[in-house]
Amino acid sequence: MRTAIPAMAAVLMIAACSPSQEPPNGTVAENEAASRFADKMSGTPEPSPPAKPFAQSDKSEFLEFSYAYPAQAAAIPFLVEKFGKQATASKADALKMAKEDSGSAKQSGYPFRLHSLETKWSVEADTPRFLTLEAQTYVYTGGAHGMTGYDVVLWDKTRRRETSVKALMTTTAAFSAAIREPFCKELDRQRAEKRGAPVKRGDDEFTQCIDPMEQVLVPTSKDGRLIDSITVVVGPYSAGPYAEGSYDVTVPVDAAMWKTIKTEYQDGFVKP
Repeated sequence: MRTAIPAMAAVLMIAACSPSQEPPNGTVAENEAASRFADKMSGTPEPSPPAKPFAQSDKSEFLEFSYAYPAQAAAIPFLVEKFGKQATASKADALKMAKEDSGSAKQSGYPFRLHSLETKWSVEADTPRFLTLEAQTYVYTGGAHGMTGYDVVLWDKTRRRETSVKALMTTTAAFSAAIREPFCKELDRQRAEKRGAPVKRGDDEFTQCIDPMEQVLVPTSKDGRLIDSITVVVGPYSAGPYAEGSYDVTVPVDAAMWKTIKTEYQDGFVKP
């Protein structure tokens, strides 16, 4: 027995000195907390928590309101402030209009119809260079039907600032000339699909091509690497009757369009 004890002790000492596959004493949470404390003491900044999508909605006797934007926008303080101000101002204006409409309805003996204002921003491109957000806003003020409008925000990640789609162009005239033919062709294809018949040019304004530069231009990306197309968002009544709704006319980046993009922004676009 006396000779076995030193041998066993040696084995235990070797095991204690050998690298262990087990985690150090304490729970995983405790170990992570200790690590964060060590980083803090050494001056290593803690990573910011991931941003979360924002959504606000409420309903009163006058107005049904909602405003939402994705996590990508919530991660940019400038856009958080911009959208916050926009939501506050638009809600105040809509509520004022709804209350005035309610008062007028009571005086005239007509029933008041609840107003609505709903805005939702969505990501249309999230590339290393650009973040494109498109807003769809539905407004109802008591009439026969509501209306839908669109907006776009383009964030330049490289320069860390908001820019405009038209600011990317050498000239708006050159860009318009580059996209007009493919835009009109695709618009007519979609019109024919909705109407069940080919579009024939005539006196009816809804058979004519419209100016794409007067619509909402949205840079888009399929793979998240580069901007590969411009989607021209056409709202109701612009290219057809209300029943046809909106049109999303996608124009792929081709050589003609690429040449109309300023040199300092071309690295963010697919080169044909």
